Amino acid sequence: MRIVLVPLLAASLLTGVPAEASTDPSPVAQTRAFVDDAGADPANADADDPAIWVHPKNPSASVVLGTLKEGGLAAFDLKARQLQQLAVPAGGRFNNVDVVGDLAVVSDRGRDRVRVYRIDPAGAAAGSHVLRDVTDPSAAPVFSASESEVDEQRTAYGLTAGRDPRTGARWVAVTRRHETRVALLRLVDKPGGTVGTAPIGTIDLPSEFRLPNGETWSPCGEPDERPQLEGSVLDVEHRVLYTAQEDVGIWRIPVNGDGFGRPTLIDKVRSFGAPQRFDEATEECVADGPDPGFGGKWLTADAEGLTLAGGKLLASSQGDSRFVVYDRTGPRRDFRIVAGRGTDSVEHSDGAAIATAPLGPLFPHGLLVVHDGERRPAATGPSGEELATTGFAFVRLETALR
Repeated sequence: MRIVLVPLLAASLLTGVPAEASTDPSPVAQTRAFVDDAGADPANADADDPAIWVHPKNPSASVVLGTLKEGGLAAFDLKARQLQQLAVPAGGRFNNVDVVGDLAVVSDRGRDRVRVYRIDPAGAAAGSHVLRDVTDPSAAPVFSASESEVDEQRTAYGLTAGRDPRTGARWVAVTRRHETRVALLRLVDKPGGTVGTAPIGTIDLPSEFRLPNGETWSPCGEPDERPQLEGSVLDVEHRVLYTAQEDVGIWRIPVNGDGFGRPTLIDKVRSFGAPQRFDEATEECVADGPDPGFGGKWLTADAEGLTLAGGKLLASSQGDSRFVVYDRTGPRRDFRIVAGRGTDSVEHSDGAAIATAPLGPLFPHGLLVVHDGERRPAATGPSGEELATTGFAFVRLETALR
């Protein structure tokens, strides 16, 4: 397969306003901090990816969802107060979440499944019963051929969902951990009100690239790992998947009822093409020669969470804690989410989600929710050691997408 590398978004995205100087936004609200520690409640909770369900009649009762990896799945109201926390099944580890209709779909990285939860029509008013597990108990692994292969943990990782406006099919696109494969699935109603998945197709993106100087380059990683993808969003109106290959850049891939079309790399991380090697002593990638300058100018690896707002694509540049806004002509501006009155700044963000509908007095022009990878002040352990503390931040959309 020949891969086309172009610097611009496809014309399917609408023209955005010209870039101009603006003040970096601050969160209006933040969730409680979650602690990645066995002694925390919930235990080993590491916030990762959010999604937003918009109440069709009462926007103020809309619900924000967030994955907590081994800590399960949490639901919040628009003031970032926790409504419910669902534990993972045995061996589970929840990575990404998205919403399609009244269903929340989750990638269970631990067991290589897509988990499905029904959202109560009352929304936030349902309180601790807002989510109900309706996963098909016979659901098969997404990528693995057997349970023993599941244990190797090359499993369901990034996830996005949407409804095809032409056919009504509910699509779920899932990336594979430590691999370059993406799967397209269809949600299927099962007996007893449960929901399963049916495979549509897969695509394998490149793990090596031909550079302008004629050399071949591959992103650095552990010897048995390929450059994986995670952050993804479906533009169902135009039948397009945007997905971020963490150490490469952002891909645009057509989707249809039979699977995927021809992928295009629309932007690259700054380190694209830079020689690196894996240092076994430190278990980290280190520079292995001068950077030839073939990378992009906006994204610092990892390229992570992707979300859409009308004609704009928002990407998390996790390596420098910034967010990049694209329109049909390419990247337009970037910003940070800074500390505000009683709220923390956002660092090393992973997932992001946008709702463009007015959501009551707190978010009259829409809502941006992002993962915060370094909540401050951090929690401390029994010996005073700093523990990994994460959460989600709620931002007024108009302050981010000016």
